[in-house]
Amino acid sequence: MPRPFTVSSAAWRLPAALAFLAFTAGCSVVYHRNDDPSMLPEAHVRPGITVLLRDSIGIISGKRVAILTNQSGIDEKGKSDVDLLRTDKRATGAHVQLVEVFSPEHGFRGTEDHPGIASTVDAKTGLPIISLYGAQGTSGPPDSAVAKVDAILVDLQDVGSRTWTYQGAMVYTMRAAAAAKKPVIVLDRPNPITGSIVEGPMLDSSLANEKTAWALYPIPLRHGMTIGELARFYNDAFHIGADLHVIPVRGWSREIWFDRTGLPFVKPSPNLPSLESEMLYTALVPYEASNLSVGRGTPAPFQLVGAPWLNADSVIKILKLRPVRGVRFDREDLTPENSGDQKYNGQLIHAIRITVTDRSALQTARLCAALLSAIHRVHGDQLTLQLPRFDREWGSPQAREAILRGEDPDAVIDSTYGPVYAFRERVRPYLLY
Repeated sequence: MPRPFTVSSAAWRLPAALAFLAFTAGCSVVYHRNDDPSMLPEAHVRPGITVLLRDSIGIISGKRVAILTNQSGIDEKGKSDVDLLRTDKRATGAHVQLVEVFSPEHGFRGTEDHPGIASTVDAKTGLPIISLYGAQGTSGPPDSAVAKVDAILVDLQDVGSRTWTYQGAMVYTMRAAAAAKKPVIVLDRPNPITGSIVEGPMLDSSLANEKTAWALYPIPLRHGMTIGELARFYNDAFHIGADLHVIPVRGWSREIWFDRTGLPFVKPSPNLPSLESEMLYTALVPYEASNLSVGRGTPAPFQLVGAPWLNADSVIKILKLRPVRGVRFDREDLTPENSGDQKYNGQLIHAIRITVTDRSALQTARLCAALLSAIHRVHGDQLTLQLPRFDREWGSPQAREAILRGEDPDAVIDSTYGPVYAFRERVRPYLLY
C-alpha cells in the first residue's frame, strides 16, 4: 500500500521523473508513524489580513472596498476583518472605506445551514451583507454591488477539499471583478489539513462544471492548496483575467497542521466543529449523496457514518480485516436532531464512529473507498447512492463502479495516484509556500 502522497517541497522542485521516483521510493516524504501532535512542526503564523494591514495596506489605501468573508475572516488575535478594516487611520496606517460585505454559504456569521440565504444589513456594523448563496446556490456579486467599490477583498477559510463551495464564491467574485476591471485581493490562510498531502480521485472532466461551486474543475478531492493558491490557479485555468493580488500567510509551511499554527480555530461551517471533522471531511463528504448520515445533527458531524438499517458491527468487522491506517472504528448509536440534511431526525442510527489516531498516515481517499466496499458487502442494494451527485463529490464514476463490482478498494485508490501526481506538477507554479 503506498504511503500518503506527502512529498516535501524539495521534491516538488525536482524534474518530474526524479520527483516521481522520490515519491515511489519513499524519499523526501513527510511521514510520521507516531503522530504525537506535540512532535509535529509548528510555527508562529500570521494570516493574510495581518500582512495586508502591516505591510501591504497601500494596495487599498484611499479606496472604497468590499470584502467576501464570514466568521473565519479574523486575525491571529481573533479580531474580525470587518472590525479591523473599519478602524481609523491610526490603526491601519491609511484610510480605507469598507462599503459592503459579500457572504458565502452559511452566511456572514457562519450559522446558517440551509439554501437561499437572504441579503441583509448587519446589526452590529450597519453594513449591507450581500448573500452570494441564494435559492439557486452560489453566485457572484451583482454588478450594482461591484460598481460601488474600487477593489474587492476575499478572506475565506478553505478546508482542503475540492467540494468546498467557498472556492466557487471566490471564483465567481473574481469573474465579476474582472468584468468590471476591479482588482481582487485574496488574503491567504493556511490549508488546515496541510498542503503537503494530495489525494484523489480527480474529478472526472465529464462531471466538472464551472457553474457548480463545489465541482468547479478536475482537481483532486484533497487538493493540498491554500485559498490564495487556488485563486492563482483558477484565474489562469478559467481564463478569468482578474487583476489578482494574493497576500500570503507569514510563517506557514506546507507540512504544518492548523493546530500547530497558533491561530484561533473558528468553525468554517456549522458542521465542521473541529479539526478532526476537517481531517475526515474529504473521506465522508461523498456520503452526503447516499442514504447514510454523516453525523449532521449529532455531536460528531463528519466523524461518523450511520443509518437505522446499518449493521455497524458487521461493517466494522470487515474494516478490521484490512485496517485503514490512521483511524480507529467504533460502534456508536446516536439520534440526529435538527440536521440540515434532514436525515433520520429523531431516529436512532447505528453508526461507525471514526477516530483519527495518526493523521499523517491517514489517506482519506482510502478510507472513503474502504467504507464503500465494506458497507456494500454487508448491505448490497440497501445502500443507495444518489447519482451523479455521489460521483461528483467522490470524483470518479469508474472508481465507484469498480468498488461496487467487488474490486480491491486499495487497488482502486492506487490507480488514482498517477493523475494526482500529474496535477501536483501542473499547479507547482501557483504554489506560494
